[in-house]
Amino acid sequence: MGIVTTSSETVFTQSAETVYDFVTNPANWTKTYPGSSYVGNLEDLPLRVGDTWEEGGPDGERIFTWHLAMAVRPTLWMFTSVGRLGHDREGNGGMEGRITVQYHFTHPAPELTLFTRTMTIEAPKHAPMPDGFFRIVNPANIDKYHRAIQRELATV
Repeated sequence: MGIVTTSSETVFTQSAETVYDFVTNPANWTKTYPGSSYVGNLEDLPLRVGDTWEEGGPDGERIFTWHLAMAVRPTLWMFTSVGRLGHDREGNGGMEGRITVQYHFTHPAPELTLFTRTMTIEAPKHAPMPDGFFRIVNPANIDKYHRAIQRELATV
């Protein structure tokens, strides 16, 4: 397997519950994550372990189906996509593999929340990741995501 992991962390002045509730609502991703063009198939919120939803990549044509694996408010939220990553709307194409994203929330000091987002992408060596995929997982994009969360939470 080829494995790529990207991690970034930011300190927020909002409570862990506030940050958790915002980032674990996929409907907020199009406002904050540079690689997310739409989110669909959201049922009841908040999501529960076992729930699934879909997200469109930056061009809106590549689809990722996500499954919620862990939800421990306000400390941990983990979701995964397995199979044909970035397939088209009919389920064709995409890349073999698995993506796991973990959101972790800790308290480094009173009144502060440290939000850490770690994404791990695993792909068989016979199915190399396309170059465009690396642009999406670039740490600079993750830092843009964190700044966008700060911007959105400042207006709440």
